[in-house]
Amino acid sequence: MASSVLNSSISISVSDDDDEDPSTRMRVPIRRKRKKPGPRGRPDFTRKILTKLFKWWPALLLLFATALLVYEAFKIGGADRRSPPRAKKSENVAAQISDTKPQGNLNKLDPTTRVVGGVRERCLKLLPREELQILKIPNDKDSNSPIKELVYAKETDRVGEGRNFNLSTMYLEGTRFNLFTGNQTLEQREHSFKVTERTEVHCGFYSEGGGFRVSDEDKSYMNTCKVVVSTCAFGGGDDLYQPIGMFETSLQKVCYVAFWDEITLATQEAQGNKVDESRFIGKWRILVVRDLPFRDQRLNGKIPKMLAHRLFPNSRYSIWVDSKSQFRRDPLGVLEALLWRSSHELAISEHGARSSVYDEAKAVVKKNKATPEEVEVQLTQYRHDGLPEDKRFKGKKALAEASIIVRKHTPLTNLFTCIWFNEVVRFTSRDQLSFPYVLWRLKEFKRINMFPVCTRKDLVNSMGHIRKAKPLTN
Repeated sequence: MASSVLNSSISISVSDDDDEDPSTRMRVPIRRKRKKPGPRGRPDFTRKILTKLFKWWPALLLLFATALLVYEAFKIGGADRRSPPRAKKSENVAAQISDTKPQGNLNKLDPTTRVVGGVRERCLKLLPREELQILKIPNDKDSNSPIKELVYAKETDRVGEGRNFNLSTMYLEGTRFNLFTGNQTLEQREHSFKVTERTEVHCGFYSEGGGFRVSDEDKSYMNTCKVVVSTCAFGGGDDLYQPIGMFETSLQKVCYVAFWDEITLATQEAQGNKVDESRFIGKWRILVVRDLPFRDQRLNGKIPKMLAHRLFPNSRYSIWVDSKSQFRRDPLGVLEALLWRSSHELAISEHGARSSVYDEAKAVVKKNKATPEEVEVQLTQYRHDGLPEDKRFKGKKALAEASIIVRKHTPLTNLFTCIWFNEVVRFTSRDQLSFPYVLWRLKEFKRINMFPVCTRKDLVNSMGHIRKAKPLTN
């Protein structure tokens, strides 16, 4: 039974050795993923790309240009964002500005030029260097002046002598007139425009108790000046910029005078600008003024600006330079170029932006330089007097920019600046508004040189105001 079972079974051989009969081994085919040949299909893809490029190249070019513009705009905007923020109104920030802001223009001597008739020429035509070094002050006299004697109104009863100065009691009847100016009536104002051989006018320094006091030593120095370059900074205002561009011969003939008050003196000394034993800082002779007559520091600044002939009684010529500017030319050369060469008596810059007093009045109100009420009172008076709205009269541009005033001290120019000062006191302190009016009213005054803006830029390096002056409160 057992053999029968064994004979009928099927024998299956199992072995781990595949080499015994390789011919009888069955191979299972492996299906591999075939790679697409490289050359096949690439020409079609490239052809599609090129077709798209040819079809859309204008749009792609425009997109590239737009992206470039956006990038450049971002760079500019980023530079602006990286620039320092505007300074806050504090003394610490003001001190930092005084150290950094002026450096852009400070001590530049390169001339300002303009194109005239297709030719580039210098705005301020100075004499050659060798002639400037030997330039002399002319000895001409004012024999042709219609005014033989200019009399300044003053207090005759001497009530101001021996009285202490008190700013709060100086103002008369709600006006800005005080013991320094005298209380000029409208009748006296009208009379001041009438030029006669003997002309009387209010011109500051009306009373002994009117203020603007300087020491006797300073007065003695001022009396020696024949030609003066002056500036001022009251209430701790702008820094003092040393004049440049002059020759040694001019330094021997010209006084450089800076009027300060005690606030400015303390401010400058705190910054390390010490006045030496001779009362100089560099080329500037420092004159400290006490008892300033106005609460408004802008009005106090008009005294040295407009009344140089009263402060320097023996001076024949003066050049006024605003405290925001650095004077950068030889003063005798400037007098020759702007006055002597053309026989003018006063030179002042044209306004750069406007030419009408009425347009300027709108700008003054818009920029909050004066109240609308103040400006309207002034314009109402000028309209009543018949001031025309012409943008030019007497062949001159009506509006001036008075940061530089170059003048000869003659009876007529002295009268002009006295009247101009009175208008600034009576109305607003913006002297641009009153200058065209005085020029229009004073018919006899014709020898004026209204030079272009580019000439003004050649005369000075403009720094801008550093800090706001502190008003007087006593």
